[in-house]
Amino acid sequence: MKTIQLKKIGTKKFEYLSKEFTLNAPLVLVFGNRFMLQDPNIYNEVRELFKDGHLVFGSTSGDITSESVDDNSVTITAIEFEKSEFLIKTANVLNSNVEIDSFKTGHELISKFPKEGLKYVFIVSDGSFTNGSQLTKGMNAATKDNLIITGALCGDAARFETTVSSYNEKPKEGKIVAIGFYGETLEVSFATNGGWTPFGPERVVTKSKDNILFELDDKAALDLYKTYLGEKSKELPGAALLYPLKVKSADEKKSIVRTILNINEEENSMILAGDILEKSKVQLMMTNVDSIVNAAEIAAKQALELRKNKPELAILISCIGRKLVLDQRVEEEVEEVIEVLGKDATICGFYSYGEIAPFNGENNCQLHNQTIAITLISE
Repeated sequence: MKTIQLKKIGTKKFEYLSKEFTLNAPLVLVFGNRFMLQDPNIYNEVRELFKDGHLVFGSTSGDITSESVDDNSVTITAIEFEKSEFLIKTANVLNSNVEIDSFKTGHELISKFPKEGLKYVFIVSDGSFTNGSQLTKGMNAATKDNLIITGALCGDAARFETTVSSYNEKPKEGKIVAIGFYGETLEVSFATNGGWTPFGPERVVTKSKDNILFELDDKAALDLYKTYLGEKSKELPGAALLYPLKVKSADEKKSIVRTILNINEEENSMILAGDILEKSKVQLMMTNVDSIVNAAEIAAKQALELRKNKPELAILISCIGRKLVLDQRVEEEVEEVIEVLGKDATICGFYSYGEIAPFNGENNCQLHNQTIAITLISE
């Protein structure tokens, strides 16, 4: 595996972060600021650099390399696989004639890949219109839960206005890109961790629909949430990124963190980043910088422990909510991962609106929030 990284800050030209050399038909991951990716010239700039490259674009809430975490930038990671092959398929969740069906989209997208030899799929998804919970369920249904899938819902800083993504075309809304990897020697490992601590009483979801939470213990969910936030409730919906929900399934086998993306004052409801089922149990969560940084270190160690060979590429997907907590110390999360993995692996990734990965020890992918998802790849 050979990799090259470049970065463009603001209106400057792309500069090489690594040694410059020629790659043959590389996979080119282009992660960066949404406004910069909407620049009419960005596609041609990248195409000029990688004339035979497979260009995958995704907007972020901050792009990650071993050098830094940047907001007003575009980062390119170009990868030439020497022993493995990859195939790219796309879907458009926006279709004027059809109501958005994220489950169906996910199922059909994964079904496009030839199954023989398929080892891993990386997802770069629209983060504005896609229901990430339904997308992952649809993808799992197409694989019978036996294919490793990781990835992310694209970001738009903390604006939550729109996200863009694409494959071999100018970035646009509504696109989902899936990269399927094939190869006998390909080794992929992953791990996720959060670092958030629950507090307050556990309550039962008594009224919800898809990703909208109406009632907890037969009381208006938004009213209860505001009570716990106190003065910080004046800062909603932004403050909600710092106080997500721990959601435990009705059978209490698994719990997952859910970010509150918005509130509806008229309906007294909360809009979450993923589905929330009635009868599940909910608890508020909080964290601090040290807990988040420690969680990243733990995830890196877990992903590394599962491997036979040293990783050559590390894809880090972390949540915008974690970035807001880390603030000026945001690079510490990445530094902890590098400390564990060593400096031989190329680090790339971004801060997202949702992290896609299985629970540790499983294969079927889930939508996570407020989590770091680490995927390690080697040939």
